[in-house]
Amino acid sequence: MPESKGRAKRAYTPPSKPAKAKVGNPPWFVPVMLTLMVLGLLWIVVFYITSQRFPVESFGRWNLGIGFGLMLSGFAMTTRWR
Repeated sequence: MPESKGRAKRAYTPPSKPAKAKVGNPPWFVPVMLTLMVLGLLWIVVFYITSQRFPVESFGRWNLGIGFGLMLSGFAMTTRWR
């Protein structure tokens, strides 16, 4: 009985590697983070230096909350920094 011809085997091609996920932050991330921290610090310093008249006199002691809020949002961004 005649033997059947075998199929031609293709050359082995390894599976393609999946694209690596982009590691890092967008270019605007670090400047915004630093700006928030510095702006919060300056807000509080101006508040104390001007005897609580500036940046916004009608806010009163809430100026401290705004300054600390700006700084805390900048520090919160540091947890996402890569």
